Amino acid sequence: MDKKNSRLRRARKTRAKIDRLRVPRLSVHRTPRHIYAQIFSADSTVVASASTVDRNIRKEIEYGGNVVAAKLVGKIIAERAKDVGISRVAFDRSGFKYHGRIRALADAARENGLEF
Repeated sequence: MDKKNSRLRRARKTRAKIDRLRVPRLSVHRTPRHIYAQIFSADSTVVASASTVDRNIRKEIEYGGNVVAAKLVGKIIAERAKDVGISRVAFDRSGFKYHGRIRALADAARENGLEF
């Protein structure tokens, strides 16, 4: 089993558990150049999203593949979640290890009022 398939297997396992909880989930995906965050409702519709490819976020950062950009995306996704009335979510790291940019995004979202 290669690295990508292992990650996707871990992601499936986590998402199955979150589906049983029936709570909104904060899903994070990263690539070498960008990081993406989406909040899905319990019925799997996108409620809020933020990423380093958004126009307003691109103006504030010079590169989307670092911890600084991840912190900014975490802050913005928390603000957008509060705007639609969501304060508590389950964190779906999409099988990625909880360190680096994933951890920075999660910490920034928590600091800005999102609970998970």
